[in-house]
Amino acid sequence: MSIPGDKDIPFAVSGTTGAVGGRVAARLADLGHSQRLIVRDASRAPDFPGAEAAEASYGDPEAMRRSLEGANTFFMVSTGEAHDRARQHGDAVDAAVAAGVERIVYLSFLGASPDATFTFARDHWHTEEHIRNSGAGFTFLRDSMYLDFLPGMAGSDGVIRGPAGEGRVAAVARDDIADAAVAVLTSEGHDGLTYDLTGPEAITFHRLAEELSLITGREVSYHAETLEEAYESRKEYGAPEWEVEGWVTSYRAIANGELDVVSSAVGELTGHPPMSLADFLSQHPESYHHLLDG
Repeated sequence: MSIPGDKDIPFAVSGTTGAVGGRVAARLADLGHSQRLIVRDASRAPDFPGAEAAEASYGDPEAMRRSLEGANTFFMVSTGEAHDRARQHGDAVDAAVAAGVERIVYLSFLGASPDATFTFARDHWHTEEHIRNSGAGFTFLRDSMYLDFLPGMAGSDGVIRGPAGEGRVAAVARDDIADAAVAVLTSEGHDGLTYDLTGPEAITFHRLAEELSLITGREVSYHAETLEEAYESRKEYGAPEWEVEGWVTSYRAIANGELDVVSSAVGELTGHPPMSLADFLSQHPESYHHLLDG
């Protein structure tokens, strides 16, 4: 069972030991599709029927080319945070084209642009441009912030801290992203299109605090940090400057209204509405367990 194409492997999926790539691969397997799982360590590859593992990383273009040979479509999940992320992505795209991949479905980020406030969104824009100029068919899935991450933004003391001001974000569940990705991968008519993947409503962090308070039974609050407070409070992690800048600017993008976007794409692609924050919290009590122990 596969989409039309003359290649031996209809799909190559990266990031399959991670949350989104793993969900996509599991759904493809459930639908009976064969696929190649691109992983850094084959011993950690998920065991799905009809799937084979290939060891490669975006930092090794030749290994990527070999891993993608014979594949029709490449579902490309972005690599982990890195100072040269855009270059690694470009090398992976070049490897896919050299291997004869016909289309790339890239997991990007909402509002990707060369001057996005969120610095990592700039990397996604550069990757999109590289794909556009590669000659391969493409579809971009620009997801908002992960809904799954929102409960963890509250510390064990019950305070959410960040310079997001009164801005709003329509965070989207990783399950909804995976459903949308599989819909695009397994159907026609998506060439050259960009889909914004969001939750059903844009909320402030004050609203997030209220929802967490309601479900945990303890007071959760939001402290809108200044930029100075944000940089200072993150010094304890000892992360490099470019990484801290990415963390802080994700909040600044919310404050600036760049993530105040609600799209109908998840529902249109999947046939079901995207998950709300209240729904997510009711289904995933583990996401706020740290607040119950606080």
